[in-house]
Amino acid sequence: MNIYVGNLDFKVKENNLGDLFAEYGDVSSVKLITDQFSGRSKGFGFVVMDNDAEAKAAITALNGKMVNNRELVVNEARPQTRSNYR
Repeated sequence: MNIYVGNLDFKVKENNLGDLFAEYGDVSSVKLITDQFSGRSKGFGFVVMDNDAEAKAAITALNGKMVNNRELVVNEARPQTRSNYR
């Protein structure tokens, strides 16, 4: 399952995010979205977990959790569409 993680502190690194989700199961990949020019985090990313039950447990546990004084937004990622590019 591809999981969207938003409202991340700009200092969070991919390994920090992976460790957070690894408490709930195996993490296949982590990708923080960064600005292409500055390289700075845009404050959101995606985590892929192969086991749907573990992914749903992580979503339930981490949505709304405070990390670095920011309340995380965690949910199942929606497929990307042309309207996402506006």
